Amino acid sequence: MSVFQPTRDQARAFLADAWRKHRAREPLAPIEAITADIIAAHPEYHALLEAAPTACDEAPAEDTAANPFLHLHLHLALAEQLSIDQPPGIVAAYRQLLSRCGEPMAAQHAAIDCLAEALWQSQRERRPPDGEAYLACVRRIASGRPSTS
Repeated sequence: MSVFQPTRDQARAFLADAWRKHRAREPLAPIEAITADIIAAHPEYHALLEAAPTACDEAPAEDTAANPFLHLHLHLALAEQLSIDQPPGIVAAYRQLLSRCGEPMAAQHAAIDCLAEALWQSQRERRPPDGEAYLACVRRIASGRPSTS
């Protein structure tokens, strides 16, 4: 497995394995512990992650609302971004968003909606993700301003 470019199946297996280890009370690497916490906050995905690996093939490949694997990986990406403030300013924007939303999961979901949009635009336009547009989206939601699109 490539650490930087896992296949879809490897990325999905990582989630399932982190959850399995958590449930079995096995030692977790730090990234697995973060992943298990994210999964624990999404009980609607537990059965899927606990099913046979072939069940993972039934989840759609796109659409964050319909793809639990993408949804969980977006949460993981946000957690990493917040740990290193990348793009610069995401921590401050997220704190403002958290203050507005009042609860971490609502703030995370709002932020990952912005992240998903930035990634979708990047793929559609075949260019690197626009960190400034992503950050602007989070800030806009945090401030309560309506979308400009």
